[in-house]
Amino acid sequence: MKRTVLLGALVGVGGLSMSVAALQQPAGGGQPAPRVVEVEKLRDSLYMMKGGGGNSAVFITASGVVVVDTKNPGWGQPLLDKIRTVTDKPITTIINTHTHGDHVSGNVEFPATVEVVTHENTRKNMETMRPATGNTPPAGQAPRNIFKENGGRGLPKRTFKDTMTLGKGDDRIDLYYFGRGHTNGDTFVAFPALRLMHAGDIFSGKNIPLLDANNGGSGVEIGKTLAKAADGVKNVDSIITGHSTVMTLADLRDYAEFNRDFAAAVQAGKKAGKTVDEIAGAWTIPAKYTGYGMPAPARLKANVQVVFDETR
Repeated sequence: MKRTVLLGALVGVGGLSMSVAALQQPAGGGQPAPRVVEVEKLRDSLYMMKGGGGNSAVFITASGVVVVDTKNPGWGQPLLDKIRTVTDKPITTIINTHTHGDHVSGNVEFPATVEVVTHENTRKNMETMRPATGNTPPAGQAPRNIFKENGGRGLPKRTFKDTMTLGKGDDRIDLYYFGRGHTNGDTFVAFPALRLMHAGDIFSGKNIPLLDANNGGSGVEIGKTLAKAADGVKNVDSIITGHSTVMTLADLRDYAEFNRDFAAAVQAGKKAGKTVDEIAGAWTIPAKYTGYGMPAPARLKANVQVVFDETR
């Protein structure tokens, strides 16, 4: 029971990379837990596939299948198997929303012919696979780089800076980068004909985000970046979050304000001469943000530290 609760908590907050993969191994060295990918049909041509890391989107186009995010190590094949239950079309493209292992590691299990597309900063982050802030490996254990282990297989060969369009008509996909947030390469993936968008872990759910300063994330900028996305992406009503349920554009605007308010509270505390511990110890979720849960103390303190360090 304890292990199940812990896994749920880790997945709920999002962006915890290899930690989730490690928990798939049972205590006592028995058989690993079944790798079950759950399917939620959102439109006739679009599915959300959950489990094993971040939420994946599977978009079936006239020429093939586009997959957004590919989960933890060892979950690429289960994801491929589940995709085959909804279509027999070839997989042509992977889009990774950001660098974390629970969103990109399955890339290496896909056919080498599949084109991988990311933001240019995410490509650089994936080459090095630095541990996320607050997720440092145990002493003496080197951080895992699954792409080096596989000779560079699964790394993106196509990148963009601000925007990119793939396909056309009903098959059109628009990629956007609005600035630093969860990392410095968070991609918003819009399907305009379906009025849907995948936001990855810059909007993992109604929670305190992981501010991964090690990979360029920013607690000062994330609220602004989310607001730019809410204003800048047209023809979208519904949003696939990184680790939670499908939410709305209004939820995205609310989340932008939540993160701006968090940064402002930390900055006010620093200006008043308070320490990181004092700010974290006094902070609570404002009453107006319904449905948000208090984070683990370590996550809260880490985020306060990120904003504190960015504020001069």
